[in-house]
Amino acid sequence: MASNNYYDPADLRKFGKITEWSEELGTKFFDYYGKVFEEGALTAREKALIALAVAHTEQCPYCIDAYTKDTLQRGVTKEQMMEAIHVGAAIKSGATLVHGTMMMNKVNKLEM
Repeated sequence: MASNNYYDPADLRKFGKITEWSEELGTKFFDYYGKVFEEGALTAREKALIALAVAHTEQCPYCIDAYTKDTLQRGVTKEQMMEAIHVGAAIKSGATLVHGTMMMNKVNKLEM
């Protein structure tokens, strides 16, 4: 049966298989990824919430699924999750708008 979605939720479970076609690089990625999410200056809960916000700004449905579940399991509330997403959205839109200064500079040079 064909999926009606471009993204197949079942593919998230296949993520670990990326090492099959490039074992060395895949392994290095997963070593790095695992290290990043270890407790450190930030708690695993804080890191999961950051990951959820970034997942939304990057618009990765796999990451959104994974980190929605992860943050819920870590006791993050729905309100905290939504607030984090708004923070990500504000940064994303601000980053887009601040690049408008480049356009303004170019227009000013061209109008000289």
